[in-house]
Amino acid sequence: MPNTSDLIRKTTFVYPPNLHELDLASMVTMYRSRGEPRKAAPGKMLACALTKELIREGKWWFGLYYSQSSWDSLLTKNAKGVPMTPTEFLAMGKIATSQEPVYREFLEVQLDVSPKLSYLLLNDLKQFGFVLEDPQSVLTLSLDGEKALDGLSRRLFEKRFQPDLLFDTLDTDSSSSSPSRASTVNQVSLFT
Repeated sequence: MPNTSDLIRKTTFVYPPNLHELDLASMVTMYRSRGEPRKAAPGKMLACALTKELIREGKWWFGLYYSQSSWDSLLTKNAKGVPMTPTEFLAMGKIATSQEPVYREFLEVQLDVSPKLSYLLLNDLKQFGFVLEDPQSVLTLSLDGEKALDGLSRRLFEKRFQPDLLFDTLDTDSSSSSPSRASTVNQVSLFT
C-alpha cells in the first residue's frame, strides 16, 4: 500500500526539499517562473515529471517539466489555476482553524518550508485573494480561500477540510522539512 507521502507527490505539486539552500534572488526567480511554458532546445526533448513521456514543450516547476494535461491534472479545484501544495494547505488550514489571531510573522516560521519561501507563498495567497491581511499583519481566510482549502483537502485526503487533517499533513511533510530551518528563522528580517 503506498504511503501518504507518495500519494501526495503523485496528486499535487511539491516543493523541492532542498529549496532552502537557494539564495533569496534565485528562490524568487524560480518561484515566479513556476508554470511558465518552456521549449526543448532544437534536437532535444524534455520529460514529463508525472507521465515520464518525452515532450517538446512543458510547464516548468522548480526544474521539473509537465505536459499541459499533466499540469492541469495537478491543479486544485476552486484554486483559480494557482498551483497548490501541502504547504499552502497547511498555511490556509492554520489560518482557518486558529482560535487566536494568526500573525503573518508567526505563520512564516511555522510552515514546513523556509521563512523566505513562506513569505513568497503567503504573498501569493494574499495576491490571489485566498488570504486577507489587516494593517496589524493578522491573516484571515477569505471565502475564496475557504473554497481553495476545501478543494485542496479533497485532492490530498479525498474529504472536506477538517482541522485534524493538519496533523496528517505535518506527519507527511516532516521528511521534507529543511534541516537548517532553525537557522533561517532569523532571516525573516529580510522581508520587513
